[in-house]
Amino acid sequence: MQPLSSLLTKPIIASSSWLITPNVGLMVWTFVVFGISLYILIKAVFPRIRDALDDRRRSIDESIDAAERLRSEADQILAEYRERLKEARAQSDEIVQRARQTAETHEHESRDRGQEILAEAAKRAERDIDAATKRALDDIRREVADLTIMATEKVTRKTLNEADQRRLVEEALSELDFSGISSGARSN
Repeated sequence: MQPLSSLLTKPIIASSSWLITPNVGLMVWTFVVFGISLYILIKAVFPRIRDALDDRRRSIDESIDAAERLRSEADQILAEYRERLKEARAQSDEIVQRARQTAETHEHESRDRGQEILAEAAKRAERDIDAATKRALDDIRREVADLTIMATEKVTRKTLNEADQRRLVEEALSELDFSGISSGARSN
């Protein structure tokens, strides 16, 4: 075996064979250093690495569990949302249906009320026409009576007393047919 000092003094390029040639002492020391390093790694470093990996695995497991819980909660919330949306659509359809029915009811009521108002107006107009016809007929009768009296006075050249006037008016009126005038007014 060569002393270490001789290895250091020789140029490295010239004696590159020392790396390849087996040296028992160097191998023993290499195994001793390797064993000590391995012991230090097993006792000090590997437990910390194992703890760090266990912590990381627990953290990942917790994250996965939390993600699964959140997903199940999200699915539940989505199902509730869909159910509420379905209920809201059903309620809106019901409200629209009720609004349509109400509109149809109001339309029918308005139409019926309008027909009632028109019927009342027609009856009122008919009553007004009948009253106006009656007044007109009464006016015509008075005119005819006055004209009859005037014509009789001119023809007879005397003034008639009240009984004669009444008799002449009644005779003249009975000869006139006022029914055609009143029915003709109604048909127009």
